[in-house]
Amino acid sequence: MGAFHDYRGGGTSARGYYAAPQNGAPRGGVLVIHEAPGLGAHVQRRVDALAANGYAAFAADLHGEGRLARNSNEARGWIGALKAEPDMLLARLESALEALAAQSGIGKDNLSAAGYCFGGWCALELARAGAPLRSVSVFHGAVTSDRGATAITGSVLICTGDADPFAPLDQLVALGDELRGAGIDYQLCLYGGVKHGFSNPDVPAMPGFGYDAAADRRSWTSFMHLLDESSFVSTGGDTER
Repeated sequence: MGAFHDYRGGGTSARGYYAAPQNGAPRGGVLVIHEAPGLGAHVQRRVDALAANGYAAFAADLHGEGRLARNSNEARGWIGALKAEPDMLLARLESALEALAAQSGIGKDNLSAAGYCFGGWCALELARAGAPLRSVSVFHGAVTSDRGATAITGSVLICTGDADPFAPLDQLVALGDELRGAGIDYQLCLYGGVKHGFSNPDVPAMPGFGYDAAADRRSWTSFMHLLDESSFVSTGGDTER
């Protein structure tokens, strides 16, 4: 359903993946941010699924030139380099959000972001930096940050497993305290016995990682509910919530 789309930003030439509804105006736009290895088949499937549900969706390419890591060590090296230059990483996230708005024609007041694993942390970072997002959704991503939560403009959804080593319970509790203290509307969906990467059937066979069909289904349902609440369709200058 979707197609690759070249764009520039953050000092690199990037190749994102875009899809939109085949009939009717999109209900809103969603930026989807990939896992550590890069923009692979899992995120492309999510973009296509969002389009099938009425949303224009664009998958960012944070590594540039459509690169995919060959193994976990290379992926860790790449994300380490991105995290070491937070301004560059933020510029790449912002340029992908701009590419979504330009490609879809959707106003910047009707955009959301979602991410998986490393991409979930990135989506939350984008929101923490004050991007005008109606919602941000994190799937099995880390949640700690040096940025505060006060600049977040929309609702937050965190979907994670209680057996995920990258999002321990004390960090989730601290995030809840932070969001609540900042007056941010948020939901935390915590799945018992579920590991890191639960939404991806092709998740690597590594300690602490594992696909979980029930958590995948339930988190997607929560995601769709949040998008339905936070997006609107333009109707000649008026808006419908």
